Amino acid sequence: MTKTILLAEDEFFVALDLQNIIEDGGYAVDGPYVSVEDVLAHLDDHQPELACAILDVRLRDGEVFPAAERLHEAGVPLIFHSGHADEQVLQSRYPGSRVCGKPCSPSQLRRTLSMAVSAPGEEEREAG
Repeated sequence: MTKTILLAEDEFFVALDLQNIIEDGGYAVDGPYVSVEDVLAHLDDHQPELACAILDVRLRDGEVFPAAERLHEAGVPLIFHSGHADEQVLQSRYPGSRVCGKPCSPSQLRRTLSMAVSAPGEEEREAG
């Protein structure tokens, strides 16, 4: 079964690049969502089974934190992909999260995504 990555990014060309990187890694993309409202509405209407979420900190309608809270509470690994990210603050607020500052090389994002998707405990769940 293909693992799904939620993508929240409001810059069209950045979202397109991220979508290509995600799909080239063998994952399905849920999104891209351009606003916090869109992400929250999607989470309310669907109960997506997500392997990870890649979130820009600043979306069209504000900071992504309300959506990040919901995803974090649901146990979804988070990758913040942003030029407005304070790595220490984000990792303190969302333990286990990862941060890729913009600009970020595709290879770094692929590695970060791979690590997030195969977080500790993932191997046991897949084997069971």
